[in-house]
Amino acid sequence: MIQIEDLTFRIAGRLLVENASVTIPTGKKVGLVGRNGTGKSTLFKVLLGELSSETGSVKLPKGAKVGQVAQEAPATQDSLIDIVLAADVERAELMAESETATDPERIAYIYERLTDIDAYSAESRAASILAGLGFDDEAQKQPAANFSGGWRMRVALAAILFSEPDLLLLDEPTNYLDLEGTLWLKTSLAATHTQPLLSVTTVIC
Repeated sequence: MIQIEDLTFRIAGRLLVENASVTIPTGKKVGLVGRNGTGKSTLFKVLLGELSSETGSVKLPKGAKVGQVAQEAPATQDSLIDIVLAADVERAELMAESETATDPERIAYIYERLTDIDAYSAESRAASILAGLGFDDEAQKQPAANFSGGWRMRVALAAILFSEPDLLLLDEPTNYLDLEGTLWLKTSLAATHTQPLLSVTTVIC
């Protein structure tokens, strides 16, 4: 799933990784643990192509959908449940098209595809993820603008989990979670067999 070969990179002249090689097979869940400032988040940026390495290469499967929580959900008037549902771009586009499509063959394809991706259970799946991260039914219907940045980070995490990417990158995913939310996330990820995961945790010494 991920192949890193002879990777070396620096930040501001400081050597963080030197000649590192590793292969992470499909379906594996891997944690990267280290002190603050050792280059864990920087490695994610190299994996995503946001930063270039000095040497070596990073290979991801062609066309793989990569999910990461880069920032909090925006403080809009959209409800939390709608924000999470919108994370599945294909479903959202097909649902919108189903309301305007007129060609019979296209309509047939749309509804067949919606069935294939289990689109009609999407709202219950999204609600279940939000509930696991601490949002009750009433909160899920409220606009994101009603919540603080920390809570909107949870919404962003819910959206990524709901979108079911081919590769999931989580950078300090428990920073904004209480114990109950952390335990739910751990259980949820452990039960997912089809979604590879690379997670970062900082050790404070």
